[in-house]
Amino acid sequence: MRKGKISALILLLLGLSVGFAFAQETEGVDIGSKIEDLQNNLNIVWTAVAAFLVFFMQAGFAMVESGFTRAKNTVNIMMKNLMDFSIGTVVFFLIGFGLMFGATNGFFGTTHFVLAGTNVAGKDWNWTFLIFQTVFAGTSATIVSGAMAERTKFSGYLVYSLFICALIYPVFGSWAWGSLLDGAGWLENIGFTDFAGSTVVHSIGGWLALAGAIVLGPRIGKYTPDGKARAIPGHNIALAALGVFILWFGWFGFNPGSTTVGDGDIGRIAVTTNLAAAAGAIASMFTSWIMSKKPDGSMALNGALAGLVAITAGCANVSPLGSLAIGFLAGILVVFSVYFFDRTLKVDDPVGAVSVHGVCGAFGTLAVGLFATEGGLFYGGGFKLFGIQAVGVLSAFVWAFGLGLTLFFVIKKTIGLRVSAEEELRGLDIGEHGMEAYSGFQIFTTQ
Repeated sequence: MRKGKISALILLLLGLSVGFAFAQETEGVDIGSKIEDLQNNLNIVWTAVAAFLVFFMQAGFAMVESGFTRAKNTVNIMMKNLMDFSIGTVVFFLIGFGLMFGATNGFFGTTHFVLAGTNVAGKDWNWTFLIFQTVFAGTSATIVSGAMAERTKFSGYLVYSLFICALIYPVFGSWAWGSLLDGAGWLENIGFTDFAGSTVVHSIGGWLALAGAIVLGPRIGKYTPDGKARAIPGHNIALAALGVFILWFGWFGFNPGSTTVGDGDIGRIAVTTNLAAAAGAIASMFTSWIMSKKPDGSMALNGALAGLVAITAGCANVSPLGSLAIGFLAGILVVFSVYFFDRTLKVDDPVGAVSVHGVCGAFGTLAVGLFATEGGLFYGGGFKLFGIQAVGVLSAFVWAFGLGLTLFFVIKKTIGLRVSAEEELRGLDIGEHGMEAYSGFQIFTTQ
């Protein structure tokens, strides 16, 4: 017992000495500022990690698009996904970021003013915010690639990539998200809610994809002489499935990362995001099963993406049950939308990008007005928020689709937008890039 008491006394003395040393060390130091610095650094680390996850989504888009299209166009798909992000990174840094978040909404020079400016998190935060917003701009740009696949001139696509990241995406982004740094936008001022970009990122990309597909026209062999749609199967559904899982994984940076704060909201938003994706996949599987008598794998994969796109606007504002409902409804909607564009409007979208990103992005944004726990119609908030959301959705369509039609028409009449029929039949890998994705295994067909 005596030895135990001595040991306890020694430990007590050691504790007192450590405490005294710590008090001496921190004397005159503002503990509150240290805690604030720690939180700011945590915010920077979390937002940077989220940005890296969103960047990895470029690989997911490349896999999905190439898997859902034919083998003879795989190199072209990969090159478009590489270059729209690369070009987008440079022009978003030089022009787009300043347009989107600058206090003056100017062109050149505003970016550097913003980066050198001050905000609550200091200079280091601005660089982190830049990379986070850059990968978002790249996501919006790459959505168009799939809808215009298998018949677009590579040079025309490069010009498009420049304009969306320099002008089209940043200007709308400034309307909805400008106050995230030094700007302010009219949509956010009226109460428009799009937490992570169902409309700002996905619908903008989706409506541009619709414009591009319309100006391009359908692929050779897509429609019979009497106007009936023919299926043109993708060459590798396994690759497409891998891409969907990569995108699902990246969405845990896309949505929870949009907090830009390292706190408990990250886990809650991850849950709503995951539930919507799962519900979307299930709903699409059963919807296609009922309609075509088989559980269509490609529809189920797009259903997961539809759920993810739809929940992106309200992931921080809806309950887990609300996210299940949003994802489930988006999973049903995407199937009907794909059939509608393909069979009724005769718009050839090889991967369903317009339906997944444009239609389900708009739906998810409107759903905030229904399912938001504060202000949503189903929670006693009336129609006010729903009306505001509708204004945002409509303005995004008019802006992106209108400018998209103009841009693609100008490209078509100048440098050209579509490859020749011979190149299309042979494959863009050979015609546009002079190589094959599967050397020694390529099989050329007449469709």
